[in-house]
Amino acid sequence: MSTASTLARYTLRAMEKIAPLRLAEKWDNVGLLLESPIARPEANRVLLTIDLTPSVLEEALHPSTALVISYHPPIFKPLSSFTLANPLQASLLRLAAVGVSVYSPHTALDAVKGGINDFLASGLLDIDASTAESSVHETERAGEVTFLGGIIKEEDEGGLGRLVALHRQTAIEVVVERIKNHLGLDYVDLASPLVPRQVRTIAICAGSGGSVLAGVNADVYFTGEMAHHEVLAAVAAGRYVILCGHTNTERGYLPVLASKLRALLAEYAQPTSAATLLSDYGTQLGLTDDERAALNSAEVFVSRADRHPLRRV
Repeated sequence: MSTASTLARYTLRAMEKIAPLRLAEKWDNVGLLLESPIARPEANRVLLTIDLTPSVLEEALHPSTALVISYHPPIFKPLSSFTLANPLQASLLRLAAVGVSVYSPHTALDAVKGGINDFLASGLLDIDASTAESSVHETERAGEVTFLGGIIKEEDEGGLGRLVALHRQTAIEVVVERIKNHLGLDYVDLASPLVPRQVRTIAICAGSGGSVLAGVNADVYFTGEMAHHEVLAAVAAGRYVILCGHTNTERGYLPVLASKLRALLAEYAQPTSAATLLSDYGTQLGLTDDERAALNSAEVFVSRADRHPLRRV
């Protein structure tokens, strides 16, 4: 087993532990989407990105890259062909040709406890973004987080969206500032109802939340983007809408994911770890010293080229 395949396989195992694919929406296309048959013996890097753009591709082609974790699946709809004429397909073909595989967690990472939606909620409350556990230090930020479908039980692995219920009525301007500070944004788009009021409940959906948030009983809808008429309907119902830009609600979580991956890969590399891999023939394989050393040397990088595709001019 090559160094690259050891790193890739253990990264896939770690991702399944962080965000089990069974939590993804039924319509989604998640998991290992591109598996290169080419070994990269010296590759020790996992690259995290929201989208596999041309700029990110140049990073991914670096000789040290073994695996790209692209939050958005670069293959979504069924393909009738796979050619160099299509820019995205060409990117995938170039990666496969040099030994880089591609994995996407998408909505599984949204739904899981401690995932992206909990990360967004953590900007409104004092909770640990990586575990979704409350640790309230400031009374004005006290509140609870539930799934959009109801309370979060201890045995639940994840659920759809999040609903933050603040303990105190809060000015919408305060909520906006918390979101901007948490996501590192200079601005957000705000739609306001005819009669201004203070708010207590905020419904959250990472990315495009129009269909998920529609009809949810909350004072504020907080998401990346909604269709024009979805915004109008929410405002007509007396709700505020805060739109941050689709990927702006997702990108801030990548450093959290990187930290989780580093910790799990380091754990798997320990001599006392009971972790094993299945061979291509279904038998259990223990790690060799060289393979443990490969995991110890693994690096998890957040893309520097990945960014929101739109800018205000």
